[in-house]
Amino acid sequence: MGNEEAVFFSRILTELTLSFHIIYATIGVGIPLMIMIAQWVGIKKNDEHYILLARRWARGFVITVAVGVVTGTAIGLQLSLLWPNFMELAGNVIALPLFMETFAFFFEAIFLGIYLYTWDRFEDQKKHLLILIPVAIGASFSAVFITIVNAFMNAPQGFDLVNGELININPLLAMFNPAMPTKVAHVVATAYMTSAFVLASIAAFRLLKGSNHVYHKKALFLTLKLGLIFSIATAIIGDFSGKYLAEYQPEKLAAAEWHFETEENASLVMYGILDDGEVKYAIKIPYALSILAHGNPFAEVQGLDQFPEDEVPPLYIHYLFDLMVTIGMSLTAISALYVFATWRRWSFVQTKWFRWILVAGGPLAMIAIEAGWWFAEVGRQPWVLRGIMRTEDAATTSGQVDIMLALFAGLYLILGVGSVVVLRRMFKKNPVEQEIEDRRKEQGGDIT
Repeated sequence: MGNEEAVFFSRILTELTLSFHIIYATIGVGIPLMIMIAQWVGIKKNDEHYILLARRWARGFVITVAVGVVTGTAIGLQLSLLWPNFMELAGNVIALPLFMETFAFFFEAIFLGIYLYTWDRFEDQKKHLLILIPVAIGASFSAVFITIVNAFMNAPQGFDLVNGELININPLLAMFNPAMPTKVAHVVATAYMTSAFVLASIAAFRLLKGSNHVYHKKALFLTLKLGLIFSIATAIIGDFSGKYLAEYQPEKLAAAEWHFETEENASLVMYGILDDGEVKYAIKIPYALSILAHGNPFAEVQGLDQFPEDEVPPLYIHYLFDLMVTIGMSLTAISALYVFATWRRWSFVQTKWFRWILVAGGPLAMIAIEAGWWFAEVGRQPWVLRGIMRTEDAATTSGQVDIMLALFAGLYLILGVGSVVVLRRMFKKNPVEQEIEDRRKEQGGDIT
């Protein structure tokens, strides 16, 4: 296998691993907060349905954590095996956030075990809720530290480059690079948003399948309210991300918007196709790109004409950007409509067609997450460490990467199918109606 093939298969395997891992990582970051909020609402309202929501979500969460550990370990392994030159160059810089990510995970895992073990062992549920706080904090900070590594790859700083080596390393300066604030905020907010829509999708599906229990209605309303809040937060952070790109990675913003020539009063290009370098069938929003880039409708936005051809990212990232934004805006509108209509007691929110739209929200949110990560990674090309090391220079020259690709693809298939089967059986054998009845008998109360 030549170096070009090794680079190709290394990129494919890394993309496959990240694409699979991001599903479980997103859930792993967002679900603990959803569990904590549900339990807090249950305590505040003295409502056992919300307490049961937290309990059942926590059971499913454990399965996703187990798979996330495997895929996260695979990422660490592949960094060394597939990108040895990058690790040799930047390993000392990214070692600290990688270690902190591992520490945050163990911090989360320890308290998650205590939380699960101590169900029904506290007469005061507030004490049990306190145990969940470090779980949510650990989950979120796992995302923070691993995203800092990615941010460093986009905006490397905190070192001196001498004879092709990074010396005089300042790990904290490297961690708190210009890309860090927007990247970390965007990853965490979208994880919360996506988790909320995934849980809402499950609740809507159960209602569609004939389980008209109030438990599912409460779950749907709670998660869509949270989805609305975090989708608005995501949009605001996305605006800051656009301004970061305009200042620090203008070639990425220009490629995403098919902005070929530097100009003032720049329009935002949505959709369309490229025909011999000409944009056709696109929706152009006047002044919007200048506003996104600089907050000024008359500001000048750098175009691709300012950059060498070999430093321009692949232009298909335009479609990834469009997909991410379109889904995000749609989910914001759908959740806002549902929350408002429920408050107004409009009946259409209980119709089958609208509930099917809500069911689609979870998968669509996950597709947006995937598109966002592909946009982030492909948009950095041709650099693995922007301005310092190109992707082809970072990759292994091993001739076995294609075999690794096949083996890891098989592993991910087994993990994906296995986790779905386990989760389905877990909740199918223990439906919420039966669990409510069992808890009613245990407590001698009335949970309806």
